Amino acid sequence: MLATVMSCALFGIDAFPIIVETDVSFGLPGYNVVGLPETSVTEGAVRIRSALEKVGQSLPNQRVTVNLAPADQKKRGSAFDLPIAVGVLLADGVFPQTAIDGLLLLGELGLDGSLRSVPGILAAALLAKEQGMRGVLVPRHNASEASVVEGIEVYGVSHLGEVCSALSGDKSLEQFSCSSSDGFHEDSYAVDMSDVHGQAMARLAIEVAVAGGHNILLLGPPGIGKTMLAKRIPTLLPPMLLEESLETTKIYSSIGLAPQGIIRERPFRSPHHTASRAALLGGGNPPKPGEISLAHHGVLFLDELPEFQKQSLESLRQPLEDRTIVVSRMSATVTFPSSFLLVASANPCPCGWNGANSKNCTCTPSAIDRYSNKLSGPLLDRMDLQVDVPVVELEDIRSDKCAESSRDIRARIIKARDRQQRRLREYKVYCNAEMSTRMIRETCVLTDCAEKALKALYTTREKMTARKIDRLIKVGQTISDLSGVDHIDGGCIYEAAGFQMMNETPTWKVRHIDPSTNQFTNESNNGGDNYGK
Repeated sequence: MLATVMSCALFGIDAFPIIVETDVSFGLPGYNVVGLPETSVTEGAVRIRSALEKVGQSLPNQRVTVNLAPADQKKRGSAFDLPIAVGVLLADGVFPQTAIDGLLLLGELGLDGSLRSVPGILAAALLAKEQGMRGVLVPRHNASEASVVEGIEVYGVSHLGEVCSALSGDKSLEQFSCSSSDGFHEDSYAVDMSDVHGQAMARLAIEVAVAGGHNILLLGPPGIGKTMLAKRIPTLLPPMLLEESLETTKIYSSIGLAPQGIIRERPFRSPHHTASRAALLGGGNPPKPGEISLAHHGVLFLDELPEFQKQSLESLRQPLEDRTIVVSRMSATVTFPSSFLLVASANPCPCGWNGANSKNCTCTPSAIDRYSNKLSGPLLDRMDLQVDVPVVELEDIRSDKCAESSRDIRARIIKARDRQQRRLREYKVYCNAEMSTRMIRETCVLTDCAEKALKALYTTREKMTARKIDRLIKVGQTISDLSGVDHIDGGCIYEAAGFQMMNETPTWKVRHIDPSTNQFTNESNNGGDNYGK
């Protein structure tokens, strides 16, 4: 007798349908799995036999053949244990086929019949909805993850015996419903931006970077607060939209790292500088997402940027531009999403004290050149904001006056993001940094003074490429959004340019800290028109 059970397999972070065909026929007893199964699939026979015995069933003493269709794609993992076990029972005539019509089954069996969690459940639930199926039958630990997909039934079971009881009609499966989540808590962090004393320019640059999703490089001597600032960025991140949460959870689910339910807080990834190229970009067999994909819709923090392998850093150039990474191997080509905010820190030289007034640099000119050459021009060209972080004065370090808190900064960032999402909704992007050149031309309104500022910068500054002009406008738009105005004026352009010119002292004014109130204020400048109104 032939039985058919629907299941699925992962390709990258997406699921594709697998038809599990099970045939029990007369002949010499045996168990065979065909359809390009890997060892983890064929070894399932031992788990399936033991699990069936624990629920009072057994493998038929006949010839059992399992086909995983389509047969030209490799099948790997232990998630086929449950659909194969159910298929054997159906093909042996123990239960009727109609009992699982419209359901997609996934799950790993233990020797005692228990069901263990498997990766890729969110992708499987999305596939079931896309295929018009009734629902999914998955391990109970994965049920909350699948339940975030609306429009399908989710059944979570913890033991094969529950499945057998439902198939026989003795007891119906209980449909799992997603419980309400507390979501994000603003006060759930142990750190806060108010811990940082001084560094007004760096704080402002980080606010702009987070508000628009712009890449930022913090450059300065050791021990002045670069890492301290970066590790407080999670306290500033705006809440995730549902679409962003689903995309991020799907990535983590594909490698079995998804929490129960859905990811609601933006990821913050901070790999060590010894991380390999494959660990950063993704790879392996089968290809799995790397750190840049695990930071999707969140932050990737690369501390001591020049200490990373040069090849790894150069490989970041294409993902930073395209917001995706294509991992190509002989066996497969997989595309992973990688839209992240890159936050990097670096010292000016190997000893770290080049240009600092507080300590003399001990590096030779050639050592400084070799160190700085680790960061290529094309890579730096993709850093929207490049900020020199100076040594903090003692009076600032010992001051009892608290700096602005993360809560207040985050409130401004959320308002700026809301403006961006309303403006860019039809383009299906989430922040200014994700805008293409066409989106910039269609959505960004530059005043005459802003156009004059761009022309002045283009004619007087070297290395002002077309990409850098686009990035100037993007950052200028974010500054405008933080100020609550619809257009980009000259002041926004000049402030954006000030964030891109390392080791230069700009002659224009930018927003600054008012010492009396410790708050950011706006000032007009010679190139601005109604800037900060």
